Amino acid sequence: MEASSNKKPARRWRSRLIALALMALVTMAIVWLGLRGADRAGDAGKGPSGGMRGGALPVAVQTVKREQMKVYFTALGTVTPLATATVHAQLSGQLMEVRFKEGDTVKAGAALALIDPRPYEAQLKQVQGALQRDRALLENARLDLARYQTLLTQDSVAQQTYDTQAALVKQYEGAVASDEGQVATAQLNLRYCNVVAPIGGRLGLRQVDPGNYVSPGDSAGLVVITQQTPISVLFSLPEDDIPALHEAMAAGQGLEVQAFDRANARQLAQGRVTVLDNQIDTSTGTVKLRAQFENRDASLFPNQFVNVRVLARTLEQVPVLPVSAVQRGSQGSFVYLVKPDNTVAMRAVTLGPVDGERVAVSAGLEGGETVVSDGADQLKDGMSVSIAGAATPAPQKNGGDKPRRHRRPPPDGGP
Repeated sequence: MEASSNKKPARRWRSRLIALALMALVTMAIVWLGLRGADRAGDAGKGPSGGMRGGALPVAVQTVKREQMKVYFTALGTVTPLATATVHAQLSGQLMEVRFKEGDTVKAGAALALIDPRPYEAQLKQVQGALQRDRALLENARLDLARYQTLLTQDSVAQQTYDTQAALVKQYEGAVASDEGQVATAQLNLRYCNVVAPIGGRLGLRQVDPGNYVSPGDSAGLVVITQQTPISVLFSLPEDDIPALHEAMAAGQGLEVQAFDRANARQLAQGRVTVLDNQIDTSTGTVKLRAQFENRDASLFPNQFVNVRVLARTLEQVPVLPVSAVQRGSQGSFVYLVKPDNTVAMRAVTLGPVDGERVAVSAGLEGGETVVSDGADQLKDGMSVSIAGAATPAPQKNGGDKPRRHRRPPPDGGP
């Protein structure tokens, strides 16, 4: 009984120690969590730039300026030669000589190849001989006809004899005319033995080697010539742009066109629209245009894809904003106007054409006003702002060799 009574106090002390240890652990956990929460609250109270909660929001601003704005239509075009000619042999024969170098630029009429002329020289001599013979026969027949006519007036020859001689003269006259045609054909064939360039331009790869038999029916021909100076670009624009194009043409403005490389990073050439097609493609709702470029530096190459910008019109002294300053909401497009007390106010605007990173404002802003150009996504009407540095200068107009892709403005309030 005594041993059992001694064990009970020991158990009580052990239970008390365990309870005290658990209480200490719980207390330490509560203190640690409290300190961690205080640290988080302190961090949350600091602003983006280390300021206290509720401070002015730092933003970048832009002073609205009135500038010239050029309105462009953009499209993807294909460089197309104004003329392309496949040089064919105009008669059959063995190709004796190739008188050109691949890739050379030639003028119209330049010698390109020689076809064996000997068979055609022999043919020319043959028809010339026949012509000479028939001319002699014709001359003799005419002399006899003159004699018969004299005898006929003297009733010394029958009318039938005279008529027969007159018919013979006409027969020889026909033979001579036929011979003259054959001589002309033989002379032309002999000239065709010397193959010349039908147009001026740049020569392509040679399609046949000397020694081969060539004929007019050869589909590949001898060589292809493409005219590259000047050269054209074919492209299409939406039918909605036709009124603006007609308006510019009616005003006597030559539609200026700029061609840029495939990456739209470098301007290759500048030209003008020469042709507006006479119908709309119903499958695409577009109309085709042709622009012509001098291409003296050969920067445009046939079948090359280029980005095209067509100058439709120029707006003078319109308010211009960076695109980043424009916000869109349920009521349409708006900007945050910075007041003298460094608070902002929402201002509805009507947008005009877009040129790269610049957008024209048709209504809602005047030159000299200041708007938020960066950081507007966190603003609300009436909030205080702090200007991060001085007002940034107006965005530069696109120019030089690095244009930006241009687009027509979306409807006001659109995405």
